[in-house]
Amino acid sequence: MELGLYTDSLPDHTFEEALDVAARIGATAIEIATGGQSRAPHLDLDALLGDAGRRAEFLAAFSDRGLRIAALNCSAWPLHPVVGERHVAIIRSTIRLAAELGVPKLVTMSGNPGDGAGDSAVNFVWYPWPDDSTALLERQWDAAVALWRELGDDARAAGIEALAFELHPLHLVFNVPTWERMRDAVGPIIAVNLDPSHLFWQQMDPLAVVRELGPAVRHVHLKDTEIVEREVALAGVLDARPFADPSRRAWNFRTAGAVHDSDWWTAFVAALRDAGYDDALSIENEDAALPPEASVEQAAAMMRSILGD
Repeated sequence: MELGLYTDSLPDHTFEEALDVAARIGATAIEIATGGQSRAPHLDLDALLGDAGRRAEFLAAFSDRGLRIAALNCSAWPLHPVVGERHVAIIRSTIRLAAELGVPKLVTMSGNPGDGAGDSAVNFVWYPWPDDSTALLERQWDAAVALWRELGDDARAAGIEALAFELHPLHLVFNVPTWERMRDAVGPIIAVNLDPSHLFWQQMDPLAVVRELGPAVRHVHLKDTEIVEREVALAGVLDARPFADPSRRAWNFRTAGAVHDSDWWTAFVAALRDAGYDDALSIENEDAALPPEASVEQAAAMMRSILGD
């Protein structure tokens, strides 16, 4: 395994500055966003697709610093009633760019439709009642499976080995049972990006998830979550209050190691090794309590000690 960095963790850094930070903290594997939910601050998808010379310069920026591209990230909202078509186009273009750059792995999300014509937002069904909601959920799955069968074919034809879904609520694929349903319908190209932070706030056990998924884990994010017990007691984990006021939320994203100590992360790495994982551990920063670069440095220091670097 090797330390990695998702460059969206440093959104105000230039491309070169983000790569310099990665090299300085001891990362060797870079995950970089192409669009979708990200504004893609470090990559111009259309420019790279349209110019072989730019692609060569782009790759040289990594190799000159002893870095490699571990994954392209196109976490988007495919199937969204407003932006879905545009985000599907971004995924298709990302598949093409991955083929041009020799990157065999995409990190993405499953998407989720609304509930019919004229919708303006996704409709996330998380409760098996009433009957009209469960019927909607089946229609949503029909649409999602059809889309990902098509995208899976495109990815395989481009030499992509894994479409690593991040398990994230609001998307149809957000836990092990929903991932299994998509994998069974589409095929083994549907893999997992294992981000413990999204599992913690759902009250899932990331170690149990790793053991269950085994070799289907094809990418890993390093991010933590703080559960605020006094707020959970009153609000539960289904808390829609804004991230802007962390003190009034039931849970908040934190840098890896800020909540769960190095013993937990050591066990996490051991579980990944047991599952056969030998790839990037990609630091992702969404910690409002720390400046971005400090958050990245803190996570990197802990993970270097665990990895023995």
